Amino acid sequence: QVQLVESGGGLVQAGGSLRLSCAASGRTFTRYDMGWFRQAPGKEREFVAAVRGSWTGGSTSYADSVKGRFTISRDNAKNTVYLQMNSLKPEDTAVYYCAAAPTLGATMTPARADYWGQGTQVTVSS
Repeated sequence: QVQLVESGGGLVQAGGSLRLSCAASGRTFTRYDMGWFRQAPGKEREFVAAVRGSWTGGSTSYADSVKGRFTISRDNAKNTVYLQMNSLKPEDTAVYYCAAAPTLGATMTPARADYWGQGTQVTVSS
């Protein structure tokens, strides 16, 4: 079992920055792929960013909409994954969810995640 707890959401003006954190429980954290997904009102949950587990070298992937603005990282000593969000836009407004799985696969769809956090609200005002 893996439990995930997100923090760091809030209200920010367009162009601003936020850093989300996801604290994970469980001894197998380092082997898990960790991802961030988001869901805006009336829309489906979508992939944002992922960082692979240690057995695949910890590579990162990003949705096209956030490339160059968001950075995902993980601190295995703290069992924590981060999402640094810069140059935020109003269209980034959503509930952001942390997710974990032994592998998120190549497509990194929400269906591949085995564990979810409770979500944290990010609101970007124009």
